[in-house]
Amino acid sequence: MTGSSGRVVLPFGEIDRSRVRDVGGKGASLGELSRIAGVHVPAGFCVTTNAFRRAVAEVPSLEDRLDQLSGLDPDDRDEIAAVSAEIREAIADQPVPADLAAAITRSIAGAGEGAAYAVRSSATSEDLPTASFAGQHDTFLNVVGPAAVLEHVRACWASLFTERAVSYRLRHGVDHRTVHMAVVVQQMVSPDASGVLFTADPVTSNREVTTIEAVLGLGEALVSGLVSADSYTVREGEVVERAIAAKERAVLGSPGGGTREQAVEEERRRRPALTDAQAVGLAQLGRRIEAHFSRPQDVEWCLVDGEFRIVQSRPITTLFPVPVAEDGEFHVYVSVGHQQMMTDAMTPLGLSVWQMTTPRPVAEAGGRLFVDVTPYLASPAGREWFLEAAGRSDPLMRDALQTLVDRDAIAPAPPEEGAGGPPGDGGPAMIDADPGLVEELIAASEASVAAAARAIRTHHGPHLLDFIVEDFQELRRLLFDPRSRQVFTTAMDAAWWIDEHLRAWLGEENAADTLTQSVPNNVTSEMGLALLDVADVIRPHPEVVAYLRGVSDDDFPDDLAGVAGGREAHDALCAYLDRYGMRCVGEIDISRPRWSERPAALLPAILGNVENFEPGAGRRRFEQGRQEAWAKEQELLERLHALPDGNRKAHEAKAMIDRLRTFIGYREYPKFAMVSRYAIYKRALVAEAERLVRDGVLRDRDDIFFLRFPEIRDAVRAGRVDDELIRERREAFVEYQALTPPRVLTSDGEAVAGAYRRAGPPADALVGLPVSTGSVEGRARVVLDMSEADLVPGDILVTAFTDPSWSPLFVTIAGLITEVGGLMTHGAVVAREYGLPAVVGVEGATRRIRDRQRIRVDGTNGYVEILS
Repeated sequence: MTGSSGRVVLPFGEIDRSRVRDVGGKGASLGELSRIAGVHVPAGFCVTTNAFRRAVAEVPSLEDRLDQLSGLDPDDRDEIAAVSAEIREAIADQPVPADLAAAITRSIAGAGEGAAYAVRSSATSEDLPTASFAGQHDTFLNVVGPAAVLEHVRACWASLFTERAVSYRLRHGVDHRTVHMAVVVQQMVSPDASGVLFTADPVTSNREVTTIEAVLGLGEALVSGLVSADSYTVREGEVVERAIAAKERAVLGSPGGGTREQAVEEERRRRPALTDAQAVGLAQLGRRIEAHFSRPQDVEWCLVDGEFRIVQSRPITTLFPVPVAEDGEFHVYVSVGHQQMMTDAMTPLGLSVWQMTTPRPVAEAGGRLFVDVTPYLASPAGREWFLEAAGRSDPLMRDALQTLVDRDAIAPAPPEEGAGGPPGDGGPAMIDADPGLVEELIAASEASVAAAARAIRTHHGPHLLDFIVEDFQELRRLLFDPRSRQVFTTAMDAAWWIDEHLRAWLGEENAADTLTQSVPNNVTSEMGLALLDVADVIRPHPEVVAYLRGVSDDDFPDDLAGVAGGREAHDALCAYLDRYGMRCVGEIDISRPRWSERPAALLPAILGNVENFEPGAGRRRFEQGRQEAWAKEQELLERLHALPDGNRKAHEAKAMIDRLRTFIGYREYPKFAMVSRYAIYKRALVAEAERLVRDGVLRDRDDIFFLRFPEIRDAVRAGRVDDELIRERREAFVEYQALTPPRVLTSDGEAVAGAYRRAGPPADALVGLPVSTGSVEGRARVVLDMSEADLVPGDILVTAFTDPSWSPLFVTIAGLITEVGGLMTHGAVVAREYGLPAVVGVEGATRRIRDRQRIRVDGTNGYVEILS
């Protein structure tokens, strides 16, 4: 066994982070730790994955069982448990091959017959930057003697197939055959205290804080939940917070092997496991380890005769990354995704295109976009304006920002440097209701989009990229046209004026909600009603309906011609896609598949409309909403006229209602225009990527999404790309997809959570932001993927967020609950126009509400009650 890849035992001193394939994540980490100056790691070695592969190759029928395991549903717990148990038993019963056993026995011979070891699983998929797999595999403490070590090595191999490990891999799409098991064999120590250290606060994610948990004896007492731990918070070389637990029991090693529980002497029960000086020293050690691995770490430690021993360190994979700030100053960032109703990770191309089409600097972290709002918060005038604006849109974001302001965390800016108020070029607070202005803006935008679509067809190669960069300027001009901004800010100001004044004058809550039903020029709500018209064309043709129920790919529109009634269905669907096919879930990321690329995403909504509605439902629904809004307007004006000074109040309210109904629909149009252009750019970029694949520059067409826009220009000009960079970005994107972005993030890494601070909701209610008035009871349908929605009239949609692509579902549901959103985000606007009670910003709604539970949504007061 001269080559390292063939060796079955490697001592820690020969291991570094490059050896994950040989020794697993835990083994590689211990090897790295043993190389850090000042870090003491108990001696040990790794039984390599080569030994595992040799051993399991002799297990009978293993391949057949793995085939069976790979085909199981992750939710089929009974079958997973049965098959996993068979595999574990077969591996544990297989003797360790003689030469492997001899190599392991030789490695422990020098420590003496009675030496004790920790025998720990180290899979190639665990303790990695992208996924820790922590707790999925087995660890055995205080294993005494060669025979016991060999027995527990087999047990670690078998633990690759625990039920929890198998379920985890199935859910994360990890092939069972690609994961191998190494085993760490490490000398046991008898610690006075043990515990864990996090170099970033695991709750707030603050990178400037170290948190420590400590128990007496072995850390197994902490892991198993047997005892409460002492906790220490260390910041800037000082213990800033501590909590000392009562220590009634501890876990210790037994002389003959294994562990035992033991009562703690009375006088030690209230004594801290660590002194403050020891906690500070341990925190400094943690920072040294963090610096070596270049990311925050979760460290397991032991205190032996006054010296710390490190027995494990793994990356903290749940922390959200921090935007890069070169100045070293404290910054506060707010999430763009929470405003755009798209909190999923974006590809590098999606991030760079957004940044190139917005006029203000936008930072990025974890595949998401953030705006640095520190200048506004540092200025008294800017702070007042910004907090008020944030509160109107998203009270949770405002509360989180207020928390930072109240802490005095933000240094005041010099008067000449502070942001004094709202950005932009000002302009009149409101403009008079003029339908012609909206029609003019829409016509100009549509003409510009059509011109771009014609012109882009004549460009290829470097000229295409140059054309798109030039056209970004036209997109920015349209998006930030002062007249366009005046239209929708007038609408929003009118809505707030109506709600505020009619509450004061009439005691009427959320009056603007009903008044915004069925407004003109709302392209997002029109899109949902237009899909009802598509269903009207399909409904009379049962052969088409049956065909669509069996569709499994996105080429189905072209195949409709052979079905009775298929030509009419084809034409209706294609007309819809011509108008709205640029839309999709997460549409602010240019790399997302559009409906025109994946029309099958619309089939659940279309077929639901066929089943659940009568012909003409779209027109009737719009007219019903218009009549309800008109009736509400007449009622309010009549009540105002009856008040003292009622004629003036009614006149002012009428002007505001006209502004609201004339302009609020346009609130949805600028984004529609933007994604229309995005679809044009994407079509051309994908064609260019296909050419690069043919020329051997790219390996896969979709690789283009993992390059930033300037890098695509360079690749087209130079005829080469960095394949390793693309691979790294693909892996990072997978990691980012598993993260939940915070509304507010600081440069210290702290994710600052806000809270709703209002009285009224029942104690057990789920509280959120009321965005569309009314109350409704119904069946909750928790939907995380629009293409898998199975809704019937009266259902209440519960989801993480809704961007405009979800609006076709709104014609079916009776109410809406989202985890993300604000008063003027798209889901709220469309819910009001359709008259749906809606509550957004309900933290954890998709976890706290179970699918098919009966619930009540109070869209007037902003809470949800679970009834069954």
